[in-house]
Amino acid sequence: MSTILVTGGTGFVASHLIVQLLAAGHTVRTTVRSKSREPELRELIRRAGGDDARLSVFVADLGSDAGWGEAVRGCEYVQHVASPLPAKAPKHEDEVIIPARDGALRVLRAARDAGVRRVVFTSTCGAIYYGHPSREAPFDETSWTSLDGEMSAYVKSKVLAERAVWDFMAREGGTMELAVVNPAGIFGPTLGKDVASSLDIIARLLRGMPGCPDIYFGIVDVRDVADLHVRAMTHPDAAGQRFIAVSGRSRSMLEVGAMLREHLGPAARKVPTRRLPSWLVRFIARFDGALRQLVPMLGKVRNVTSAKAERVLGWRPRPADEAIAASGRSMIEAGVVT
Repeated sequence: MSTILVTGGTGFVASHLIVQLLAAGHTVRTTVRSKSREPELRELIRRAGGDDARLSVFVADLGSDAGWGEAVRGCEYVQHVASPLPAKAPKHEDEVIIPARDGALRVLRAARDAGVRRVVFTSTCGAIYYGHPSREAPFDETSWTSLDGEMSAYVKSKVLAERAVWDFMAREGGTMELAVVNPAGIFGPTLGKDVASSLDIIARLLRGMPGCPDIYFGIVDVRDVADLHVRAMTHPDAAGQRFIAVSGRSRSMLEVGAMLREHLGPAARKVPTRRLPSWLVRFIARFDGALRQLVPMLGKVRNVTSAKAERVLGWRPRPADEAIAASGRSMIEAGVVT
């Protein structure tokens, strides 16, 4: 069993990843920005059935060098999951880009200096398909987003961070290895009341909206994203590779609403059944920072394929509707949606 650092332990993906690593018998370290978050994090892990006796919590922030050397010392692997994800569009994109890019480089330098064998970096499908003409064929790991395209500050930060990570490895990585996971929209069960931005979409649908924006996104369950991170950490063929995490084709928000109604019954009675005109969404987004981040997705259908992860790593994702249903159920159970 190994000692593994997972950055950003209270995050949606990171918390599920910690649970899976502990269940596999590993010793896990994780980082939080404030020591006050540790009790909450341990409660999340225990609620999910994890044994937090082998979990150590360190304070480290992506905006500072402090704490990273101590957190990573003695680790064989690092799972760099943490990245700033604003609840609404920032006033300036650098508020997101700088900590995402520079924070990733801080983690990589600390890992290299500590003799870490491999780092798994959490990117996004947004680093693959923005800025390209519409096409029927799905995008794969060979594609890179063009920064000339319209995208949110968050997506841009992930593109620049992943680029910086690969450049660092080519110049300064030494013998350390890198694997990258590029998830689509991440759904599935939340472990607490703080919900990820993707789950906010489900919460809005369940609470009732005037209609569904004309947006499409790939879907993947957070438990499967965590599983892919574990596979990418140790598989010999994962070094130097990117792996897309998605379950099937992209789905419209209307289709997601239909999944909620099918699986949740009366609990999904407020879910809208009509599509909102895109001009109206753009207008409302002027006053809704969270909705503003979805504007670059309006009317765009982008498909990606997880064939590489399935072929190389033996990864098998859950069906998309299972991830969506689990999202809704868990938020209802947690009292996020009433």
